[in-house]
Amino acid sequence: MQVETLIMGAGAAGMMCAAHAGPGTLVIDHARAPGEKIRISGGGRCNFTNLDCSPAQFHGTNPHFAKSALARYTQWDFISLISDHGLAWHQKTLGQLFLDDKATGLVALLRGLMARAGAELRLETALVDLTHDGTRFQATLETHGRRDTVNAVNLVVATGGKSIPKMGASGMAYDIARQFGHSLVPPRPALVPLTFPENRFAPLAGVALPVHADAGGHGFDEAMLFTHRGLSGPAILQISSFWSEGQPIAIDLAPGTDLFTLLRNERQTAGRKQMSTALATHLPARLAQYLADTMHLTGNLADQPDSRLRPLCQRLHHWQLTPSGTEGWRTAEVTAGGVATDAISAQSMMSKTVPGLYFIGECVDVTGWLGGYNFQWAWSSAMAAARALVSR
Repeated sequence: MQVETLIMGAGAAGMMCAAHAGPGTLVIDHARAPGEKIRISGGGRCNFTNLDCSPAQFHGTNPHFAKSALARYTQWDFISLISDHGLAWHQKTLGQLFLDDKATGLVALLRGLMARAGAELRLETALVDLTHDGTRFQATLETHGRRDTVNAVNLVVATGGKSIPKMGASGMAYDIARQFGHSLVPPRPALVPLTFPENRFAPLAGVALPVHADAGGHGFDEAMLFTHRGLSGPAILQISSFWSEGQPIAIDLAPGTDLFTLLRNERQTAGRKQMSTALATHLPARLAQYLADTMHLTGNLADQPDSRLRPLCQRLHHWQLTPSGTEGWRTAEVTAGGVATDAISAQSMMSKTVPGLYFIGECVDVTGWLGGYNFQWAWSSAMAAARALVSR
Protein backbone atom coordinates (compact mmCIF):
# COMPACT_ATOMS: atom_id res chain seq x y z
CA MET A 1 0.00 0.00 0.00
CA GLN A 2 1.36 3.41 -0.96
CA VAL A 3 0.48 6.53 1.03
CA GLU A 4 1.84 10.02 1.22
CA THR A 5 1.79 10.27 5.02
CA LEU A 6 1.54 7.62 7.73
CA ILE A 7 0.51 8.96 11.12
CA MET A 8 1.19 6.79 14.14
CA GLY A 9 -1.43 7.50 16.81
CA ALA A 10 -5.07 8.57 16.66
CA GLY A 11 -5.04 10.82 19.69
CA ALA A 12 -5.54 14.57 19.79
CA ALA A 13 -2.34 15.44 17.90
CA GLY A 14 -2.58 12.61 15.37
CA MET A 15 -6.20 13.27 14.45
CA MET A 16 -5.65 17.03 14.22
CA CYS A 17 -2.67 16.52 11.93
CA ALA A 18 -4.55 14.03 9.73
CA ALA A 19 -7.44 16.47 9.34
CA HIS A 20 -5.12 19.04 7.77
CA ALA A 21 -2.22 17.07 6.26
CA GLY A 22 -3.60 16.73 2.78
CA PRO A 23 -4.63 13.68 0.71
CA GLY A 24 -3.04 10.26 0.94
CA THR A 25 -2.93 10.12 4.74
CA LEU A 26 -3.28 6.92 6.78
CA VAL A 27 -3.69 7.06 10.57
CA ILE A 28 -3.18 3.92 12.62
CA ASP A 29 -3.73 3.19 16.31
CA HIS A 30 -3.68 0.04 18.41
CA ALA A 31 -6.79 1.13 20.35
CA ARG A 32 -10.37 0.19 19.57
CA ALA A 33 -11.46 3.83 19.41
CA PRO A 34 -9.67 7.08 18.56
CA GLY A 35 -9.21 10.04 20.89
CA GLU A 36 -9.52 8.18 24.18
CA LYS A 37 -7.64 10.83 26.17
CA ILE A 38 -9.98 13.45 24.73
CA ARG A 39 -12.96 11.36 25.78
CA ILE A 40 -11.94 10.92 29.43
CA SER A 41 -10.33 14.30 30.08
CA GLY A 42 -11.99 17.01 32.13
CA GLY A 43 -14.53 14.63 33.61
CA GLY A 44 -15.73 13.75 30.14
CA ARG A 45 -16.04 17.39 29.00
CA CYS A 46 -12.43 17.85 27.80
CA ASN A 47 -10.47 20.86 29.00
CA PHE A 48 -9.48 21.48 25.38
CA THR A 49 -7.45 24.70 25.76
CA ASN A 50 -6.88 27.73 27.97
CA LEU A 51 -7.65 31.39 27.28
CA ASP A 52 -4.34 32.41 28.84
CA CYS A 53 -2.22 30.07 26.74
CA SER A 54 1.25 31.43 25.94
CA PRO A 55 4.77 29.97 25.80
CA ALA A 56 5.20 30.92 29.46
CA GLN A 57 3.05 27.96 30.49
CA PHE A 58 5.26 25.39 28.76
CA HIS A 59 8.58 23.95 29.79
CA GLY A 60 11.22 21.57 28.51
CA THR A 61 14.97 21.44 28.01
CA ASN A 62 14.59 24.22 25.42
CA PRO A 63 11.97 26.60 26.84
CA HIS A 64 11.77 28.49 23.53
CA PHE A 65 10.99 25.50 21.31
CA ALA A 66 7.20 25.68 21.63
CA LYS A 67 6.96 29.37 20.74
CA SER A 68 6.72 28.98 16.97
CA ALA A 69 3.97 26.37 16.87
CA LEU A 70 1.94 28.07 19.60
CA ALA A 71 2.16 31.44 17.85
CA ARG A 72 1.08 30.10 14.47
CA TYR A 73 -1.90 28.12 15.76
CA THR A 74 -3.32 29.67 18.93
CA GLN A 75 -6.09 28.89 21.36
CA TRP A 76 -8.26 31.36 19.45
CA ASP A 77 -7.77 29.35 16.27
CA PHE A 78 -8.94 26.16 17.92
CA ILE A 79 -11.85 27.92 19.61
CA SER A 80 -12.92 29.20 16.21
CA LEU A 81 -12.63 25.73 14.73
CA ILE A 82 -14.92 24.03 17.20
CA SER A 83 -17.31 26.98 17.43
CA ASP A 84 -17.70 27.04 13.66
CA HIS A 85 -18.71 23.39 13.84
CA GLY A 86 -21.33 23.93 16.52
CA LEU A 87 -19.53 22.73 19.64
CA ALA A 88 -20.51 24.88 22.61
CA TRP A 89 -18.06 25.54 25.42
CA HIS A 90 -17.71 27.41 28.70
CA GLN A 91 -14.95 28.84 30.86
CA LYS A 92 -14.16 27.58 34.34
CA THR A 93 -11.45 28.92 36.64
CA LEU A 94 -8.09 30.25 35.47
CA GLY A 95 -9.02 30.44 31.80
CA GLN A 96 -9.81 26.74 31.45
CA LEU A 97 -12.24 25.96 28.62
CA PHE A 98 -14.50 22.92 28.65
CA LEU A 99 -17.11 21.58 26.27
CA ASP A 100 -20.73 22.02 27.30
CA ASP A 101 -21.52 18.49 26.15
CA LYS A 102 -19.60 15.23 26.17
CA ALA A 103 -16.08 15.16 24.79
CA THR A 104 -17.15 12.48 22.32
CA GLY A 105 -18.50 15.40 20.29
CA LEU A 106 -14.96 16.69 19.79
CA VAL A 107 -13.74 13.23 18.81
CA ALA A 108 -16.58 13.03 16.28
CA LEU A 109 -15.66 16.46 14.91
CA LEU A 110 -12.04 15.44 14.39
CA ARG A 111 -13.09 12.18 12.74
CA GLY A 112 -15.38 14.13 10.45
CA LEU A 113 -12.60 16.52 9.49
CA MET A 114 -10.31 13.58 8.80
CA ALA A 115 -12.90 11.92 6.58
CA ARG A 116 -13.51 15.17 4.71
CA ALA A 117 -9.77 15.49 4.12
CA GLY A 118 -9.64 11.96 2.75
CA ALA A 119 -7.59 10.53 5.61
CA GLU A 120 -8.05 6.83 6.36
CA LEU A 121 -8.26 5.63 9.96
CA ARG A 122 -7.23 2.09 10.81
CA LEU A 123 -7.79 1.01 14.43
CA GLU A 124 -6.65 -2.07 16.38
CA THR A 125 -3.51 -1.99 14.26
CA ALA A 126 -0.02 -2.66 15.55
CA LEU A 127 3.34 -1.64 14.12
CA VAL A 128 5.39 -4.80 13.62
CA ASP A 129 8.41 -3.38 11.81
CA LEU A 130 9.62 -0.01 10.53
CA THR A 131 12.47 0.84 8.15
CA HIS A 132 13.59 3.72 5.95
CA ASP A 133 15.44 3.30 2.66
CA GLY A 134 16.54 6.90 2.34
CA THR A 135 13.46 8.07 0.48
CA ARG A 136 10.45 6.27 1.95
CA PHE A 137 9.35 4.61 5.16
CA GLN A 138 8.25 0.99 5.09
CA ALA A 139 5.95 -0.07 7.91
CA THR A 140 4.74 -3.61 8.49
CA LEU A 141 1.32 -3.39 10.13
CA GLU A 142 -0.88 -6.05 11.69
CA THR A 143 -4.66 -5.69 11.94
CA HIS A 144 -6.67 -8.57 13.43
CA GLY A 145 -3.92 -11.03 12.54
CA ARG A 146 -3.49 -9.80 8.97
CA ARG A 147 -0.20 -8.21 8.01
CA ASP A 148 0.51 -5.78 5.21
CA THR A 149 3.22 -3.30 4.29
CA VAL A 150 2.69 0.44 3.95
CA ASN A 151 5.14 2.64 2.09
CA ALA A 152 5.01 6.32 3.04
CA VAL A 153 6.92 9.42 2.05
CA ASN A 154 6.28 10.92 5.49
CA LEU A 155 5.97 9.44 8.96
CA VAL A 156 4.34 11.42 11.77
CA VAL A 157 4.86 10.05 15.27
CA ALA A 158 1.93 11.05 17.47
CA THR A 159 1.76 8.10 19.87
CA GLY A 160 1.98 10.21 23.02
CA GLY A 161 3.95 9.53 26.17
CA LYS A 162 3.75 6.91 28.90
CA SER A 163 1.04 8.47 31.06
CA ILE A 164 -2.12 6.46 31.82
CA PRO A 165 -0.88 3.02 30.69
CA LYS A 166 -4.34 1.46 31.20
CA MET A 167 -5.31 3.29 28.02
CA GLY A 168 -2.48 1.65 26.14
CA ALA A 169 0.17 4.32 26.55
CA SER A 170 3.63 3.04 25.69
CA GLY A 171 7.12 4.16 24.81
CA MET A 172 6.70 3.52 21.08
CA ALA A 173 7.55 7.11 20.15
CA TYR A 174 10.79 6.86 22.05
CA ASP A 175 11.70 3.58 20.34
CA ILE A 176 11.12 5.15 16.92
CA ALA A 177 13.10 8.24 17.90
CA ARG A 178 16.08 6.15 19.01
CA GLN A 179 15.86 4.00 15.89
CA PHE A 180 16.37 7.07 13.73
CA GLY A 181 19.14 8.58 15.83
CA HIS A 182 17.19 11.01 17.99
CA SER A 183 18.07 11.41 21.66
CA LEU A 184 15.65 11.48 24.57
CA VAL A 185 15.20 13.60 27.63
CA PRO A 186 14.38 10.90 30.21
CA PRO A 187 10.56 10.68 30.35
CA ARG A 188 8.97 11.03 33.77
CA PRO A 189 5.42 11.35 35.13
CA ALA A 190 4.11 14.92 35.28
CA LEU A 191 0.93 16.54 36.60
CA VAL A 192 0.83 13.69 39.09
CA PRO A 193 0.04 13.35 42.84
CA LEU A 194 2.98 13.22 45.25
CA THR A 195 3.38 10.40 47.75
CA PHE A 196 4.78 10.29 51.27
CA PRO A 197 6.06 7.35 53.34
CA GLU A 198 3.95 5.39 55.80
CA ASN A 199 0.66 6.92 54.64
CA ARG A 200 1.68 10.07 56.49
CA PHE A 201 -1.43 12.03 55.58
CA ALA A 202 -3.99 9.19 55.65
CA PRO A 203 -5.80 10.75 58.66
CA LEU A 204 -6.39 13.86 56.54
CA ALA A 205 -7.63 12.09 53.41
CA GLY A 206 -10.34 14.16 51.78
CA VAL A 207 -9.32 17.49 53.34
CA ALA A 208 -8.83 20.24 50.76
CA LEU A 209 -7.84 23.89 51.02
CA PRO A 210 -6.40 26.70 48.86
CA VAL A 211 -2.61 26.93 49.13
CA HIS A 212 0.44 28.36 47.44
CA ALA A 213 2.72 25.46 46.51
CA ASP A 214 6.36 25.75 45.40
CA ALA A 215 8.82 23.29 43.87
CA GLY A 216 11.88 23.76 41.72
CA GLY A 217 11.48 27.53 41.68
CA HIS A 218 7.89 27.45 40.41
CA GLY A 219 4.84 28.35 42.49
CA PHE A 220 1.09 27.97 42.00
CA ASP A 221 -1.95 29.29 43.87
CA GLU A 222 -4.59 26.57 43.65
CA ALA A 223 -6.28 23.92 45.76
CA MET A 224 -4.46 21.09 47.54
CA LEU A 225 -6.04 17.77 48.51
CA PHE A 226 -4.81 15.33 51.12
CA THR A 227 -5.05 11.66 50.10
CA HIS A 228 -4.34 8.32 51.72
CA ARG A 229 -1.03 8.18 49.84
CA GLY A 230 0.01 11.84 50.02
CA LEU A 231 -0.93 15.12 48.35
CA SER A 232 -2.93 15.89 45.23
CA GLY A 233 -5.15 18.65 43.87
CA PRO A 234 -4.30 21.21 41.17
CA ALA A 235 -1.56 22.98 43.15
CA ILE A 236 0.31 19.73 43.74
CA LEU A 237 -0.17 18.45 40.20
CA GLN A 238 1.27 21.70 38.92
CA ILE A 239 4.44 21.61 41.02
CA SER A 240 4.96 17.88 40.37
CA SER A 241 6.20 18.81 36.89
CA PHE A 242 9.06 20.76 38.49
CA TRP A 243 9.79 18.50 41.46
CA SER A 244 12.87 16.24 41.50
CA GLU A 245 13.31 13.22 43.73
CA GLY A 246 14.80 14.14 47.10
CA GLN A 247 13.85 17.81 46.83
CA PRO A 248 11.53 19.42 49.38
CA ILE A 249 8.38 21.27 48.44
CA ALA A 250 7.01 24.32 50.28
CA ILE A 251 3.34 24.89 51.05
CA ASP A 252 1.79 28.13 52.26
CA LEU A 253 -1.29 26.88 54.10
CA ALA A 254 -2.86 30.32 54.37
CA PRO A 255 -1.83 32.35 51.31
CA GLY A 256 -2.79 35.99 51.29
CA THR A 257 -3.11 36.18 55.07
CA ASP A 258 -0.87 37.15 57.96
CA LEU A 259 -1.44 34.33 60.43
CA PHE A 260 0.82 35.87 63.05
CA THR A 261 -1.17 39.09 63.18
CA LEU A 262 -4.49 37.23 63.15
CA LEU A 263 -3.53 34.87 65.97
CA ARG A 264 -1.87 37.60 68.01
CA ASN A 265 -5.05 39.70 67.81
CA GLU A 266 -7.15 36.68 68.66
CA ARG A 267 -4.93 36.05 71.68
CA GLN A 268 -6.19 39.34 73.12
CA THR A 269 -9.87 38.46 72.72
CA ALA A 270 -9.99 34.64 72.97
CA GLY A 271 -6.82 33.63 74.75
CA ARG A 272 -8.42 30.58 76.37
CA LYS A 273 -8.79 28.79 73.05
CA GLN A 274 -6.75 25.63 72.60
CA MET A 275 -4.16 25.98 69.86
CA SER A 276 -5.94 23.46 67.64
CA THR A 277 -9.17 25.45 68.02
CA ALA A 278 -7.41 28.72 67.23
CA LEU A 279 -5.83 27.26 64.10
CA ALA A 280 -9.19 25.83 63.04
CA THR A 281 -10.43 29.40 62.65
CA HIS A 282 -8.12 29.74 59.67
CA LEU A 283 -7.56 26.15 58.48
CA PRO A 284 -9.78 23.05 58.08
CA ALA A 285 -10.48 21.57 61.52
CA ARG A 286 -8.90 18.18 60.83
CA LEU A 287 -5.76 19.81 59.48
CA ALA A 288 -5.59 22.17 62.45
CA GLN A 289 -5.78 19.24 64.87
CA TYR A 290 -3.18 17.30 62.88
CA LEU A 291 -0.77 20.24 62.95
CA ALA A 292 -1.33 20.81 66.64
CA ASP A 293 -0.57 17.14 67.34
CA THR A 294 2.46 16.79 65.06
CA MET A 295 3.96 20.14 66.04
CA HIS A 296 3.24 19.52 69.73
CA LEU A 297 1.23 22.72 70.12
CA THR A 298 -0.02 22.39 73.68
CA GLY A 299 -1.74 24.89 75.90
CA ASN A 300 -3.98 27.83 75.18
CA LEU A 301 -3.44 30.61 72.70
CA ALA A 302 -2.74 32.92 75.64
CA ASP A 303 0.21 30.70 76.56
CA GLN A 304 1.97 31.46 73.27
CA PRO A 305 4.29 34.49 73.41
CA ASP A 306 5.28 36.28 70.22
CA SER A 307 8.62 34.47 70.30
CA ARG A 308 6.80 31.15 69.91
CA LEU A 309 3.85 32.30 67.83
CA ARG A 310 5.87 34.04 65.12
CA PRO A 311 8.04 31.01 64.11
CA LEU A 312 4.95 28.78 64.22
CA CYS A 313 3.16 31.03 61.74
CA GLN A 314 6.24 31.24 59.56
CA ARG A 315 6.28 27.46 59.47
CA LEU A 316 2.62 27.33 58.45
CA HIS A 317 3.27 29.85 55.68
CA HIS A 318 6.31 27.85 54.57
CA TRP A 319 5.52 24.23 55.44
CA GLN A 320 8.42 22.20 54.06
CA LEU A 321 7.83 18.59 53.09
CA THR A 322 9.90 16.05 51.18
CA PRO A 323 7.83 13.62 49.11
CA SER A 324 9.03 10.06 48.72
CA GLY A 325 7.89 9.93 45.11
CA THR A 326 4.89 10.27 42.84
CA GLU A 327 1.96 8.01 42.03
CA GLY A 328 3.71 7.30 38.74
CA TRP A 329 2.44 6.70 35.24
CA ARG A 330 -0.84 5.25 36.49
CA THR A 331 -2.26 8.64 37.44
CA ALA A 332 0.06 11.06 35.64
CA GLU A 333 -1.89 13.29 33.28
CA VAL A 334 1.06 13.86 30.96
CA THR A 335 4.68 12.92 30.37
CA ALA A 336 7.54 15.33 30.97
CA GLY A 337 10.66 14.84 28.89
CA GLY A 338 10.57 12.78 25.71
CA VAL A 339 12.04 13.25 22.24
CA ALA A 340 14.72 15.92 22.51
CA THR A 341 13.91 19.09 20.59
CA ASP A 342 17.45 19.95 19.52
CA ALA A 343 17.10 17.76 16.41
CA ILE A 344 13.51 18.80 15.56
CA SER A 345 12.50 21.90 13.61
CA ALA A 346 10.41 24.22 15.78
CA GLN A 347 8.64 25.49 12.67
CA SER A 348 7.67 22.15 11.06
CA MET A 349 8.19 19.53 13.81
CA MET A 350 10.24 17.58 11.26
CA SER A 351 13.47 15.81 12.11
CA LYS A 352 16.56 17.76 11.14
CA THR A 353 18.36 14.54 10.26
CA VAL A 354 15.66 12.30 8.70
CA PRO A 355 13.56 14.15 6.09
CA GLY A 356 9.90 13.26 6.29
CA LEU A 357 10.01 12.16 9.96
CA TYR A 358 7.87 14.27 12.32
CA PHE A 359 7.25 14.18 16.08
CA ILE A 360 4.19 15.95 17.53
CA GLY A 361 2.21 16.16 20.75
CA GLU A 362 3.08 14.64 24.09
CA CYS A 363 6.00 12.52 22.87
CA VAL A 364 8.09 15.68 22.39
CA ASP A 365 10.01 17.29 25.26
CA VAL A 366 7.39 20.01 25.74
CA THR A 367 5.09 19.94 28.77
CA GLY A 368 2.34 22.39 29.62
CA TRP A 369 0.74 23.39 32.87
CA LEU A 370 -2.46 21.81 34.09
CA GLY A 371 -5.56 23.42 32.62
CA GLY A 372 -5.85 22.71 28.90
CA TYR A 373 -2.33 23.71 27.91
CA ASN A 374 -1.22 20.24 26.84
CA PHE A 375 -4.19 19.86 24.53
CA GLN A 376 -3.27 23.20 22.98
CA TRP A 377 0.24 21.89 22.40
CA ALA A 378 -1.31 18.88 20.63
CA TRP A 379 -3.36 21.15 18.34
CA SER A 380 -0.52 23.60 17.70
CA SER A 381 2.25 21.06 17.05
CA ALA A 382 -0.11 19.02 14.84
CA MET A 383 -0.91 22.05 12.73
CA ALA A 384 2.76 22.94 12.41
CA ALA A 385 3.45 19.48 11.02
CA ALA A 386 0.32 19.43 8.83
CA ARG A 387 1.19 22.73 7.17
CA ALA A 388 4.71 21.52 6.53
CA LEU A 389 3.37 18.29 5.02
CA VAL A 390 1.07 20.14 2.66
CA SER A 391 3.85 22.42 1.45
CA ARG A 392 6.56 19.75 1.24
